[in-house]
Amino acid sequence: MKSFLAWVQKVSSRVFCAAIVAASCVCIAQPPAPICYNIALVSPAQHLLEVQIILPPGPSQRDLQLPVWNALYQVRDFSQYVNWVRAKDRSGGELALHEIDKSRWQVQSTENGAIVDYQIYADSPGPFGAQLNDHHAFFNLAEILMYPVDARNAPIQVHFAQVPDGWHIATPLVPSSAEPSSTEFTAPNYDRLVDSPVEIGDFREADFDEAGGHFRVIIDADPADYDMEKIVDSLHKITAAAISWMNDRPFDSYMFLYHFPHGPAGGGMEHAYSTAIDLNAEAMKPTLYVLTTVTAHEFFHLWNVKRIRPQTLEPVDYTKENYTRALWFSEGVTSTAENTIQLRAGLIDEKQYLRHLGEEITDLESRPAHLTQSAEDSSLDAWLEGNAYYRRPERSISYYNKGELLGVMLDLAVRDASRDGASLRDVLQWMNLNYAKQGRFFNDTAGVREAAEAVSHANLREFFAKYVAGTDEIPWNDFFRYVGLKVEPVTNAVPDAGFAASRNFDGPMLVGAITAGSDAERAGLLVGDTILQLQGQPVGQDSRQELSRLSPGETLTLKVRSRRGNERELKWKIGARQEISYEVKDLDQFTPEQRARRTAWLKGEAQQTKEKTSAVVGTGVIETGAVKNRAAEK
Repeated sequence: MKSFLAWVQKVSSRVFCAAIVAASCVCIAQPPAPICYNIALVSPAQHLLEVQIILPPGPSQRDLQLPVWNALYQVRDFSQYVNWVRAKDRSGGELALHEIDKSRWQVQSTENGAIVDYQIYADSPGPFGAQLNDHHAFFNLAEILMYPVDARNAPIQVHFAQVPDGWHIATPLVPSSAEPSSTEFTAPNYDRLVDSPVEIGDFREADFDEAGGHFRVIIDADPADYDMEKIVDSLHKITAAAISWMNDRPFDSYMFLYHFPHGPAGGGMEHAYSTAIDLNAEAMKPTLYVLTTVTAHEFFHLWNVKRIRPQTLEPVDYTKENYTRALWFSEGVTSTAENTIQLRAGLIDEKQYLRHLGEEITDLESRPAHLTQSAEDSSLDAWLEGNAYYRRPERSISYYNKGELLGVMLDLAVRDASRDGASLRDVLQWMNLNYAKQGRFFNDTAGVREAAEAVSHANLREFFAKYVAGTDEIPWNDFFRYVGLKVEPVTNAVPDAGFAASRNFDGPMLVGAITAGSDAERAGLLVGDTILQLQGQPVGQDSRQELSRLSPGETLTLKVRSRRGNERELKWKIGARQEISYEVKDLDQFTPEQRARRTAWLKGEAQQTKEKTSAVVGTGVIETGAVKNRAAEK
């Protein structure tokens, strides 16, 4: 292919900027002056991009920062992939440039504007990475685009060049023209730019309308591996259920972007107007549950975390870890909501949901760390999740897991305290109204408690002190009794593979511990190994469940990769051990009142009489009518 930089040199900086953005990008000194990015896909086979940043006239010295983290709570230092950086003035003269730390560069003599060029390698697959290859390109733009430190809030113009024939671009960014083949887009600032993933390739697309919003569905996968009609039908149900539950639609258009590779895959990344989700193709063949559960989770994030947002995550600092104690709510309670959405959508039933709750309780209770690490501390320690030892059951709990259960318990506590007049739905709607819609951020756990107490009219200090900030055992039956349920321990002989492995919601499956003297140890399995395949199938989100379904005496086959990158296949016989699991079941006797409460609980609604109509207007939902609170009658 022809070199992008060679082509750039043939035109002046001023003409070039105007040409690439179809006259809508005029990089002149006008407040606020736009920053122009040109991203050239120069070598898909070598995973190489060449990026040009056109800086308008301004300060005589400019610092350019490449983020050190994005998408995952892990410092990944994307500057490791930068091959070279150069700077010149508008006439093509070289400008002095030097690196001031591992991810920041300083350019001198920029008062009349400057052009900065660099080459960066991109081959990190999945919804949390940036990748260019012969098949497609997918970008989380924070991982490839530096920003001028003094102009992070400046408007942005971005252009994609040297796009292979037959490839198209999908992104929630606003196109600079109405042409469907537009390669030029705009964003109001850098934060919005990098919160907008980009897919470039020969993908398939569908669209639909629901609750007044327009939805795009972008799928990069073998068409034989999925049924577009079934996926769109599920998305109709998920979006309708979520929008009605929140009584709000904070967007006009939204994009679902899916990859269904045959290799290791799993997880999704939320964005303000889109989500990117990777799922293993084989895992989707038996059922769409793996797709609907991740999709419901990521879609609900457009409220919880993207708009109902903890103050400790604002403003985003791209140069270091951003610590918060609120991930138990922002991620965990989003998992609570994901199940409510699926129940409302008819994608799961009561039996499936109660079985899921039992599995989540078992997961928490089986980790000794639930007695030593609080949900808040688990949130704070999210930056350690990339380390195998940290994920060991005696070291940590998951803020996803305990947060989801705390969402369920908080829902029941609010219902009880309000005498069925309020629920978790009201907590979230209160936070949406009083924080998101007011342009405010909530004060971590204190903000959640404020909302819960506001809708329940009760003091919930003890709940948050014991179970969120503290490590008290959760008295499951005290909560579940309210809806006619109980939690029962069951002792079973279960298969014992001789090791413990875990994967984050969005990370690889790593071996965290090995039983001394076990067949796993004798087979050569090592702590820190990454499990690539289980029984010949790529590892996915349900691999832990697949492992638990193996029978004692059955041969286990793993393909693993060591910390040094060596891959090997290991085989040994599954053993057996006694294990306590937990089941959520009906009380032996429960009242019609408890049954009625359960019905409302499973719908995600308070048990109150409502005479209400709703109409979605613009980007919000307007309610009219009366709400009659049953508790007020007593």
